[in-house]
Amino acid sequence: MLRETDPHIDALIEKEKQRQMNGLELIPSENLVSPAVLEAMGSVLTNKYSEGYPGKRYYGGNVFIDEIESIAIERAKKLFGVSHANVQPYSGSPANHAVCFALLNPGEKLMGMSISHGGHLTHGAAVNFSAKYYVSVPYATTQDGWLDYDLIESMAKKEKPKLIFCGATAYSRIIDFKRLSEIALSADAFLVADIAHIAGLIVGGVHPSPVGYADVTTTTTHKTLRGPRGAMILCNGNPSEPLKAAERSKENIPTLIDRAIFPGLQGGPHNHTTAGIAVALKEAATPAFAEYAKQIVRNAKALAGSLMDYGFDIVTGGTENHLMVLDLRGKNITGKEAETALDEVGITVNKNMIPFDPRKPFDPSGIRLGTPFLTTRGMKESEMKAVAEFIAKAIELRSDSAAKERIDADVRELCSNFIFYS
Repeated sequence: MLRETDPHIDALIEKEKQRQMNGLELIPSENLVSPAVLEAMGSVLTNKYSEGYPGKRYYGGNVFIDEIESIAIERAKKLFGVSHANVQPYSGSPANHAVCFALLNPGEKLMGMSISHGGHLTHGAAVNFSAKYYVSVPYATTQDGWLDYDLIESMAKKEKPKLIFCGATAYSRIIDFKRLSEIALSADAFLVADIAHIAGLIVGGVHPSPVGYADVTTTTTHKTLRGPRGAMILCNGNPSEPLKAAERSKENIPTLIDRAIFPGLQGGPHNHTTAGIAVALKEAATPAFAEYAKQIVRNAKALAGSLMDYGFDIVTGGTENHLMVLDLRGKNITGKEAETALDEVGITVNKNMIPFDPRKPFDPSGIRLGTPFLTTRGMKESEMKAVAEFIAKAIELRSDSAAKERIDADVRELCSNFIFYS
């Protein structure tokens, strides 16, 4: 149907599918959804307006939407071990926006990991709402990229923030949620764990969960969780009935969150996304997904080890999760140049700052790599060694056109054995 209605868009979609299947996607925030999730996303659910929550809508005709959203909520609660879940946030940034809106007054103070050290825009970056509406006091890592919990504790005691974000977009080590909970408690602050990158690893049992330590947990659903582009906010407790304005206390967090999402910040939820989330959560509850999560980490460690064998420096010296950040200063190439060189041979990465980077964000000193996408395609440790070799050659021989053609052909040959979408 699309081919007849809009052949130009249809052709571009097909080209993007082929790009994904013929190349090596190493951006750690990207993944492949199952055909079942795709089917839910492309359904008639996108036609329906559903402002409100199951059983409490502002429009009629939501009997089946209520059931779908309720299933997604129950699956999220069971999978993450919480008593309350909101599955309506449009994405991760709106989810974090909603948490700030729920728990802080404008001008109150928050702490989060500096974006230049691996944190997220919404954790207090100067250009983001989180630093424009609130007072942001970012914490840094050590020179070699590790979280310094003693430093975070001393900052929290000095600054007395109302809210502390933990979680990262470019941090390759296990996060100590218990220690961060103790720090937040000592500062009388809410602790918000953003597990967008590691949610799939948590439910797969290869990373500790913040549940029981954090007051609120936010996550996207499209990274290691392998679902559609959406988000969830998780916490414990039960919202008041009916939802109404509530004091900003830990006991009222579920009510505060639900009111922040709707009517505070959003209108009608994206019902096709909610259905896709429900399907992805069912998939994530299987033994096969737990094995997938373990393989993500095995692949990341294999890739990191092979890259170090080729002389690459990795921030913190390795990885314990799904990603790594390469410090390219020893290779005499910038992150932007490396991203371009790799893209030319079918390897997709993103330029990324390293801790205390002397360069600017648009041309930093590093690149960020991750293994969720390739692991979904079925690749394992032996393929990671091949990928490391491709990366090393592409960077070393970036000025050699003939060499680049050979590497591109080798990448395509490897990918031809791991076609996910036909």
